[in-house]
Amino acid sequence: MMQQFLRIKAQQPDHLLFYRMGDFYELFYDDATQAAELLDITLTARGNSNGKPIPMCGVPYHSAERYLARLVELGRSVAICEQIGDPA
Repeated sequence: MMQQFLRIKAQQPDHLLFYRMGDFYELFYDDATQAAELLDITLTARGNSNGKPIPMCGVPYHSAERYLARLVELGRSVAICEQIGDPA
């Protein structure tokens, strides 16, 4: 899953990438750190990379529109990746 995220993120390096995982859109690494601060949501971690926790935050898919709108209001560009199959 993380390899797929990183591949897609490389195509949109200047956008905050909302990556669909089940009932949530999740953001990772620097995107997560920035979004958590801008949206006042909890920053947590998912897994490890090189022995360090991977920063992660997320929002429920059914309320994502207001979070996306807020980021756009703040002048940020956003990319959305929908889940079309099992990311494993």
